[in-house]
Amino acid sequence: MDEVQMIVAHSERATLRVGDVFLKVDADQARIDAEVEAMAMAPVPTPKILWHQPPVLAIAAVPGTALGRLGEPSTASPAAWAAAGAAVRRLHDAPSPSRTGRAGRGLEELAAELDGECEWLVTNGVLPADLVTRNRQVAEAALRPWTPVFTHGDLQIAHVFADGDGITGIIDWSEAGQGDALFDLATLTLGHEERLGDVVAGYGTDVDLDVIRAWWSLRSLLVVRWLVEHGFDPFAPGCEVDVLRSRL
Repeated sequence: MDEVQMIVAHSERATLRVGDVFLKVDADQARIDAEVEAMAMAPVPTPKILWHQPPVLAIAAVPGTALGRLGEPSTASPAAWAAAGAAVRRLHDAPSPSRTGRAGRGLEELAAELDGECEWLVTNGVLPADLVTRNRQVAEAALRPWTPVFTHGDLQIAHVFADGDGITGIIDWSEAGQGDALFDLATLTLGHEERLGDVVAGYGTDVDLDVIRAWWSLRSLLVVRWLVEHGFDPFAPGCEVDVLRSRL
């Protein structure tokens, strides 16, 4: 038997790898259902579903290697990043699931959550007030009307796989649904600002770069507490806190 690797483990979900099979166990059945539906609808390469027996989803590994990881330089080619942008555009142009995804939260809800997280970060001395205030100002540009599209909702670079200059698979669709297209583009390029031009070139249409930068600040402010409470380190070099510092 192949060695069992623990990929993700916290109070909400766990992912194990056994050879070329991933077993995803989720406390929220709706999240697994959303992932299965999104992979069936997505017009881009996704993992093959081997079996689904709630609360476990078994999927096959996708070929290739991830574009990179947050906090580390990406060794993927500019063409691979452009191909990722093109894949995201195909997704955004496709008919979307009926549900609202992570990228589709309402503006009032999002603004209230942002204000609450900013207050927590400052009150608890997690981040300096000037750093939080500046990024809260930058984030304001993301709080605007948008046209719903089919979004992945968690399109971090570790979820996009490439072989050479081509995209071979996109994984982890549990947050997919209708949402803001620029949220996906911002998540993909978070911490890799130097790759934004390649992604936008592949995406093939004009986008508001200020809104993408606003999403970098907004997303980072929102996740610091969650990351700390779930055993991750947003203060690691190149990660969320460094993204916030780069806005000063």
